[in-house]
Amino acid sequence: MTTGGDLTAPFIFMVAGEPSGDALGAALIAALRERAGGRLRIAGIGGERMAAEGLASIVPLAELAVAGLAEVLPRALPILRRVRETVAAVRAQRPDAVVTIDSSGFGWRVAERLRKQGELLPLIHYVAPMVWAWRPHRAAEMAQWYDHLLTLLPFEPPYFERVGLAASYVGHPVLESGAERGDPARFRAAHGIAADELVLSVLPGSRGGEVRRLIPVFGAALRRLETTVGPFRVAVPTVATVADRVAAGVRDWPGRPILVRGNPDKYDAFAASRAALAASGTVALELALAGVPMAVAYRLSRPTEMFLDRVLQVRQVNLINLLVEKPVVPEHLGRDCAPEPLAASLATLIRDEAVRSAHRSAYNAAMRTLYPANGLSPSAAAAERILAILAERAEGGPGQPIEAPTTGATHR
Repeated sequence: MTTGGDLTAPFIFMVAGEPSGDALGAALIAALRERAGGRLRIAGIGGERMAAEGLASIVPLAELAVAGLAEVLPRALPILRRVRETVAAVRAQRPDAVVTIDSSGFGWRVAERLRKQGELLPLIHYVAPMVWAWRPHRAAEMAQWYDHLLTLLPFEPPYFERVGLAASYVGHPVLESGAERGDPARFRAAHGIAADELVLSVLPGSRGGEVRRLIPVFGAALRRLETTVGPFRVAVPTVATVADRVAAGVRDWPGRPILVRGNPDKYDAFAASRAALAASGTVALELALAGVPMAVAYRLSRPTEMFLDRVLQVRQVNLINLLVEKPVVPEHLGRDCAPEPLAASLATLIRDEAVRSAHRSAYNAAMRTLYPANGLSPSAAAAERILAILAERAEGGPGQPIEAPTTGATHR
């Protein structure tokens, strides 16, 4: 589709601000291309997964993958410069729509600037911000800039619809990741691991800051664990944005760490693992789909943690716990992200069959809530909704542009 015309060749500008968004964006590109008969045009920002689907990113993803208030501040000027460059690229290339994915910080600033500059093309955000957990005013804030929101969780649309932002639940793309199809024997054979050797998956994150904070803590936890459960091997799945940093950081870990790149190898590692320790995030759903009992952990700077402790409206942050409404997965956040409690949680997950069974039962229940109602895969449902919005816009229907703001509202 070109602006004003051919619905069979849509031109979508996509913006993913971190590796989790890159994975979602790659699946979305594939689904859009299938529904557009291969005539899809794409531009924007993404990582290695979106590059494999043909996107030439205008910004290195590693520059944008930053989490936490104190962590963002030193990078604020370079990030704002990239926002300006991205907005200029959108206005120069004239896509049919802009789809921002996952990371709200960067994507929202792009959307805000586009609207303030009078741009009326459809702006769609894929993955709702966690307004139900903290900062509920962000739903109304988001409605100023976006035409539509695609949510991954079934309980999210009402939070946004009540402030005037159209929202559609499309299901969670983790369901089409293949995480449950790993081959444990293949992983063991590839790395010379005996059938009876204990294997653990340890995932210290996909952003530079979280890797820097978590690698020393995770390493110390593994050293404690080794004294409790004996020897083991450690699989460390990572992504391109932090692979070198992870490789350097895990050299002195016990378990002769095996760096794993790419989803097929990662899912083989999951299948071979008896338990996992992971940075809190989307990977928890992949581990749940693979049936790997897990503990999650996270550290931010102390000022950021103090701020979040004041504003968080939920006491659980892991999506499995939220979906089943009980604390099944151990969450080690802030000061509890420390070697001794992490090692204790892992030891329980390795040894206690009742705990392991409870995890798997909760994982199955959580996964059942994540399927879209229309029978499509989540990425296909998201692609169909995006193309429907473009068709409605072309016909002057419900997808007509929102008015560009005339106030001085700013992103908070």
